[in-house]
Amino acid sequence: MVRTYADAGVSQEEKAAHIAALVSALRYRRKGLGKPLTKIGHFTGLVDFGSYALSLCTDSVGTKVLVAKEMRKWDTIGIDCVAMNVNDMICIGAEPLAFVDYVAVSDYDREVARQIGIGLNRGAELANVSIIGGEIAVVPELVRELDLAGTCFGVVRKSKIIDGHAIRTGDVIVGLPSAGIHSNGLTLARRILRDASVTLSDPVSQEGRPWGDELLEPTAIYVKPVLRAIRKATIHGMAHITGGGLRNLVRLKPNLEFRISEPLSPPPVFLGLQRLGGIEDREMYQTFNMGMGFAIICPEEHAKAVIRALRPDVAAKVVGEVGKGQGAALPHLGLSWKSY
Repeated sequence: MVRTYADAGVSQEEKAAHIAALVSALRYRRKGLGKPLTKIGHFTGLVDFGSYALSLCTDSVGTKVLVAKEMRKWDTIGIDCVAMNVNDMICIGAEPLAFVDYVAVSDYDREVARQIGIGLNRGAELANVSIIGGEIAVVPELVRELDLAGTCFGVVRKSKIIDGHAIRTGDVIVGLPSAGIHSNGLTLARRILRDASVTLSDPVSQEGRPWGDELLEPTAIYVKPVLRAIRKATIHGMAHITGGGLRNLVRLKPNLEFRISEPLSPPPVFLGLQRLGGIEDREMYQTFNMGMGFAIICPEEHAKAVIRALRPDVAAKVVGEVGKGQGAALPHLGLSWKSY
């Protein structure tokens, strides 16, 4: 039985090594208009455009598409595709403006395409972006099923960039609840269910929803409330809590410690997976969002303003603080991570 994400075939450490190998070869940098303003490794990239910075990021839905296939329900994964990108983009203070999608398929299916379009359109509406194009590639020799990815474009005034450099000891961490598993860790989740002989039609708990519905719950889109909070309060940094769990916080400022002392309650989907698979707390918090899909780091005196600005869309709360040290930590569970 699998006990870790690596057991299921996804090693975060090996992924990081692959990224480092690829990035080590990316030496060319444009100069002048369009020159890069950020190093590779933040949630989104920025390039110079006069008094503005243009932002680009890309991501996919991952193996959540396999859940959609088994459920024969394709009309929500487009929301996930948009969400994974726009939530990354707002981490630097940029407003998402436009989106393009990429669908790779092994065969033609007009109904699947129509349903994916429904989700993409809903995601675009929630994020207030226009889908201006995309690509459907029929590549039966490359993919056996379907892959859905997207790229987002946005903008931020240079004077309004929030890249985490202002984070300091004493800042607090405001946690924004997730809608569930979002679009990360599905490979491990699916393996846990398979090894436990649990089907997607089985309930998560005695009175809970079926596993399929829980796993397909769309990724929350935080664009509108977070942009509102940026306008209303001082914010020093933001993190989209995706694959890697709490380790995503380390990406903001590795020389400080992000202590989660009062974490948000994990939704039933995580408790069910942990119970079925006998997964340790450490693995859960470094693989899944565990109930916190986004984090805002701000001065303590601005926390109330941030929380007010997020309402009524998001019921956020202060979950921790920034202190001396390095990495991310869950003190009450005795867990810590020194790097992403």
